[in-house]
Amino acid sequence: MIQRRGVLGGLFGLAVTAGVAVGQATAADVPWRDTAAGVKAGDPGGHARLRELLHRLTTADGAPGALLEVRDRHGSTVLTSGVADVTSHAPVHPDSRFRIGSMTKPFVATVMLCLVGEHRVVLDAPVERYLPGVVRGHGNDGRMITVRQLLQHTSGVPDVLDHLSPAEILKDPLAHRDARDLVNIALAHPPTFEPGTGWRYSTTGYLLAGMLIERVTGRSYGEEIRRRIIVPLGLHETYVPGDDPAIPGPHPRGYARPGEDAPLVDVTAINPSVGGAGGGMISSGSDLNRFLDALVRGELLRPAQLREMMRTRPTGSPDGRAYGLGLESRPLPCGGRYWGHTGDFPGFETAGGATLDGRQATIMVNLGPGGPDAQSADMRAAVRTALCECRRPPARR
Repeated sequence: MIQRRGVLGGLFGLAVTAGVAVGQATAADVPWRDTAAGVKAGDPGGHARLRELLHRLTTADGAPGALLEVRDRHGSTVLTSGVADVTSHAPVHPDSRFRIGSMTKPFVATVMLCLVGEHRVVLDAPVERYLPGVVRGHGNDGRMITVRQLLQHTSGVPDVLDHLSPAEILKDPLAHRDARDLVNIALAHPPTFEPGTGWRYSTTGYLLAGMLIERVTGRSYGEEIRRRIIVPLGLHETYVPGDDPAIPGPHPRGYARPGEDAPLVDVTAINPSVGGAGGGMISSGSDLNRFLDALVRGELLRPAQLREMMRTRPTGSPDGRAYGLGLESRPLPCGGRYWGHTGDFPGFETAGGATLDGRQATIMVNLGPGGPDAQSADMRAAVRTALCECRRPPARR
């Protein structure tokens, strides 16, 4: 899920009022000290600009902790700052797992494009062919919407994140949320535009994509991600957790801040089915970097399908973001573009990107919703800076 601080912020504001928060701590409980450390063998302790950005994320921007993993063909470096737990003050583990939110979408789109390459799905076929009768009502019509439009956010299908009922979710944050039920919440509202005539981010499209994958293959989108991506790439820290509210392995606590001066709320334990194929996965910096590298360099898709994924359209973003099929591109200040995604899920915000010549960077903070706009901006700046620093040749000795 992505950039829905207003909706989810309201949700967790109600959580505090209702007294159903898992746990909470005030911002004053967090020791705002920089614990950044490089773990690459022989790392000379550089990356001054990256350390500055991580320190800003965990001080001025208010996140408890942050992690950045940078990778190129020479190795990887992990930088951390702040804390994983505001009660114990434990530092952020360099091998942390975390909820990746909408960085799930490139995984789902990759599976769909594999099915396209196998001639089991046609990108420009109507959704109705695969999910008859599912997309109906209030002007929404699956006969007029294509699979491509779902993946590229050009379908006009309303975003379920604009219409979630906070009170309903708060009845039980550990409850299973069925994808069809979430889709129906969205389809109770009219489309945002006629299919193919605009661009607007919609997690609903990816919930439908997950349903479509299951209809075509007879297996869940999670099973298809495991057998087509996780297992072949050896992503041992990546999970499609289904209904499991736990995060396996070392991980930071996830926090939300329901108001500017409100105490932090621990939202680590939540049923990820509320994100589903639109944002329910768990991964790590190293695994996400490996995945993005394999994806953009053609290890997961046939050339024709990778070209389709990278056929972008403008989103209207002032930073030049363009969106393909589950993959976005942004310009780099040092030249060229990078490919990746961003993600938000209760307790976490992530961003990552890769270049075609083998550079990758992924960043995570354990705060969301409730972080300022500066948090997202500084995270994107860290990805850009990391990718540009990787480009520089090593200094002569």
